[in-house]
Amino acid sequence: MRVALQSFSVVSVFLVGLLTGGPAAAGDSLRERIDNFVRAEQKRQNVPGLAVAVVSHGKVVLAKGYGFANLEHRVPVTTDTLFQSASLGKQFTAMVVMLQVEAGRISLSDSITKYFPDAPASWAPITIRHLLTHTSGIRDLQGLIDERKDYTDEEFARLIYALPLDFPAGLRWSYSNSGYVLLGLLVNRVAGTSYVDVLGEHVFKPAHMKTARGISEADIIPNRAAGYRLVRGEVKNQRWVSPSLNTTADGSLYFSLKDLLAWDAAVDARALLTQGSWREILTPVKLDSGAPHPYGFGWFLEERNGKPLHQHTGSWQGFKTAYFRFLGDSLSVIVLANLSQTDPEAFANGIAAVVDPALAVPPLAPIQDLEPEATARFTTLLEQARAGTMDPADFAYVPWWFFPHGALNYQRLLQGLGPAGPLVLAKREVVGDDRVYTYLVEFESGTWRYVVSLIPDGRVSSFILEEN
Repeated sequence: MRVALQSFSVVSVFLVGLLTGGPAAAGDSLRERIDNFVRAEQKRQNVPGLAVAVVSHGKVVLAKGYGFANLEHRVPVTTDTLFQSASLGKQFTAMVVMLQVEAGRISLSDSITKYFPDAPASWAPITIRHLLTHTSGIRDLQGLIDERKDYTDEEFARLIYALPLDFPAGLRWSYSNSGYVLLGLLVNRVAGTSYVDVLGEHVFKPAHMKTARGISEADIIPNRAAGYRLVRGEVKNQRWVSPSLNTTADGSLYFSLKDLLAWDAAVDARALLTQGSWREILTPVKLDSGAPHPYGFGWFLEERNGKPLHQHTGSWQGFKTAYFRFLGDSLSVIVLANLSQTDPEAFANGIAAVVDPALAVPPLAPIQDLEPEATARFTTLLEQARAGTMDPADFAYVPWWFFPHGALNYQRLLQGLGPAGPLVLAKREVVGDDRVYTYLVEFESGTWRYVVSLIPDGRVSSFILEEN
């Protein structure tokens, strides 16, 4: 471990040096093309400010701020500007948890009732691993919490205890901020100090993340960016939330572009933890059926052009974040933005395509439809959505808000779009235990993407309609 840390320190110092000086490299043309793309995409998305970094084969190709960190004071974004992490912070929570595992304080197979003895008895099968991999079944607290109320740790725990289980632990994957809030509370209990303090001492400091820290409303924090949102086309300040909501482990950190470049070097070197712990973090979870789902501990584990892509994004309080690692191409892309409507994946994917066109997101195109009966069913389902007659009995494991809120929104949308053309199958895949069908549908206003998922018994587990 000590040797790994020493060799990692050399890498980190080298990367920081690339940010601060040195002769122009042969990649000037590539930097210019990336820069031109970022500027055009920033204008297209109307993003007030963002910071972007690109690392190729261990070398920083670009690290730069664009626009303004604060519109009221006209403060430009730099590589030192601090952005909120949003859910990109989950991979750091996973690090803190694995540090506790390595210290022998907890085990991934422990029932969480060992650390939350007053939790419901039905939680006994839920393990720490289930929380890390979003397979616990605990309902996501998003939209179910009073964002204006300050909560103590105990109040956060009791709030989550009251949430129903959406499915038995291990049966399915379903993104749950609740699980990561609990992980932070768990670390607070077993470490005897805040999970952010553990991060500071055992992750941020050895990784040379010099300005990464927890969010504080009270502290004077140099280079802090402001978060924004668009309201009827006008830029407004982010919505206020209570200070305690920015202390939870589902994504309550500040970091700069320099901090994340140092983090990228640490991830690349598999530093700070044992190799066994990194394997745990970066291995897709297996559901009870034995089927893998492409998520580890705080990382989505996907593929692009037949090669591994490890990534995560975040969205919270006027900030959007994205961190993509294209492993087969030794390429990392970091995007930090201060507008809630930003699409950070469009930046990350576009930059990757500039570096290597083979990494572009493949466009959807018609494929042979071998299940016309499924297509006929989904055509009927689309028209039921338009008429407001979808039957909840035909659905399983959809988010709590889908009936009636989501269904009502789709009804209004479809009635505004007018008649739909025939469904054209563009993709069929299996994710976990679900069959996922993606169609292209023509409306008068243009082409839309229609995605429906089915669980093994044939019920619908997701229904999505969005512009292509």
